[in-house]
Amino acid sequence: MARRIDYYDDPQAPKANSLVPSVNVVVTNRSGDILLIRRSDNDNWAVPGGAIDLGESIPQAAIRETREETGIDCEITGIVGTYSDPKHVILYTSNGEARQEFSIVLTAKAVSGEPTPSDESREVRWVSRDEAAGYPMDRSMRLRIGHYLSGQTRPYIG
Repeated sequence: MARRIDYYDDPQAPKANSLVPSVNVVVTNRSGDILLIRRSDNDNWAVPGGAIDLGESIPQAAIRETREETGIDCEITGIVGTYSDPKHVILYTSNGEARQEFSIVLTAKAVSGEPTPSDESREVRWVSRDEAAGYPMDRSMRLRIGHYLSGQTRPYIG
C-alpha cells in the first residue's frame, strides 16, 4: 500500500522534488465540533484536504476535497492561514514524490451530509474542540488545528 511519510527538519528526509498547491479545511458543525479524518495512507488524524486541481479555485478545491474524503458538504467561511515551510517534506512512497509543504487552510461550516469514510479516510468523525488535541496527528496538522483553536483574528502566514 502506498504510504505518506512526513518529515520535519530531518536530515534523513529526502530532498523535495515538487511543490503542489493544496488546501486543508477546518469544518465545524452547529455544536462547534471539528470534522476529522483518519488518513488511509499514514493512519494519522487530520482535517480534510488535498491538491488543488487545474481549473478550480481554492474554495472549490476545499469543498470538493471535503466532500470526497468525508461525505460532508460545506460552505467556506474564512482562512486559518498559509503553510509553506521548506523544512516539512512529505514523501509519497507510491511514486517517490517528495513534496515541500504548501497548504492554504480554510474554515468552513457543514451544510449537509453524514460522515462517511472514503479511499483516503479510514474513519470520519466530529470531534469536540477539547478532544482534538488528544488525537494522533502529524506535527504540521497539530499546528494548523492549534492556530484555528487559538481564535486568532489574523491568518497565520508561514
